[in-house]
Amino acid sequence: MTLSLPSAQALLNWYGRHRRSMPWRAYGQLMAPYHVHVSEIMLQQTTVATVRPYYGRFLERFPTVTALAEAPLDAVLKNWEGLGYYRRARGLHKAAQAVLAHGGYPTTVAGLAQLPGIGAYTSRAIASLAFGVPTIPVDGNVERIMARLYAVSTPLPAARRELASLAARFEQDKTVQAHPSDFTQALFDLGATLCTPRQPACALCPWRDACHARQEGVAEMLPKRTPPKARPVRYGMAFLVENGQGYVLMRRRPEKGILGGFHELPSSAWVEACPNLEQALPQAGLEQLALQPWQLAGQIKHVFTHLELHLTIQKLPGPLLERSLPPQAGLAWTAPGEVPCSTLLRKCLKLASSS
Repeated sequence: MTLSLPSAQALLNWYGRHRRSMPWRAYGQLMAPYHVHVSEIMLQQTTVATVRPYYGRFLERFPTVTALAEAPLDAVLKNWEGLGYYRRARGLHKAAQAVLAHGGYPTTVAGLAQLPGIGAYTSRAIASLAFGVPTIPVDGNVERIMARLYAVSTPLPAARRELASLAARFEQDKTVQAHPSDFTQALFDLGATLCTPRQPACALCPWRDACHARQEGVAEMLPKRTPPKARPVRYGMAFLVENGQGYVLMRRRPEKGILGGFHELPSSAWVEACPNLEQALPQAGLEQLALQPWQLAGQIKHVFTHLELHLTIQKLPGPLLERSLPPQAGLAWTAPGEVPCSTLLRKCLKLASSS
C-alpha cells in the first residue's frame, strides 16, 4: 500500500467552508491555552452539545487560569456538577495550580504533558491549537480517519500506536506546519461530521480519492474493535437520614478512588452480593439506628466507566433528632445544595424524596 499523504490543503479548504462554530474555537489564529485546556478536558468522554453551556458558565466563574488555581476545589467541583467523570475536574484544578507555579503554560508537548491530568492527546491539542506546534492530537476521530485512510485492519486498541504513527506523518507536511491549529480542527470536524462511525459520507469527503477503505468498500467496517470486557457489577445499600431542617446525614468519600472527595449518603461497602440491613448499617456507621423503622425507597443503577453499581436506598420515614445520633467519625449534617453533588448522590436523593 502506498502511504502517500492526502492533500492537507484540500482538507483546509473544506474546513474553511464547513467548519463548526464553537465557543472555544478560533479560525485562522491561535487560541488562548487556558481556553483550549478547559474545553479539551470537558470534551473527554462528553459530547459537544453537553459541553457548550458548561464551558460558558465555567469561564464566567473562573475566567483565568489564576482564578481557577486559587479557587477552592469544592467550588470547582460544584461548577462541574452534571458533567461526570469528576477526576477530570480535579486534574484541571491541579494543572491550573501547576501552571500558576510555573509562571504560565509550557509551550512544548513534553512540557505540557508534565501537567496533572494532561496526557498525550491533550498536550498535543494545547500545543497545536494554542502555540502553533505542528503536532497531531490523536483522538477517536483521528484514529477513525487514519484507520480508513490507510485501511488498517488491526482492531483497536491494539492498532492505537500504528494509527498515531500514521497521523504523525502529517507533521512533516509544509501546509500543516504553516496552519497547525486549523489543520487539527479540520481533522476533528472531518471525523465528527463526515467520517463518522456509522454511515460515513464518503462522497462529500475532501480525501475520498485517497482513502483506501473507500476504494476497498470497507469504510464503514473500520476501525475494527476488540469486544470490550463486561463491567463488573457491585451492590450496596445507602441510607437517607434527615433532621427536618433541610440537612441530610452525609460523609465525604476518600480523596482517591471513585468519586474522590465527593459527599455521599452513609452506605455499605460495594460488594458482589447485596448486603442485608443488619450487615449494611454497621458498615455505614449507623449501627446505633438498627432499631429505627427503616423503609425501602427503591434501588438505583449507576454505571461508572469500569463498574456497574446497584444501590438499594433505605430511608427513615420522618426527621431524626440530632441528639438521637451520637457523633460519628466522618458523618455530618449537610445541606445537599451547598456541597458538590455527584450524579450518583442526586439519583439517591431523588429516589428517596419521591418514595
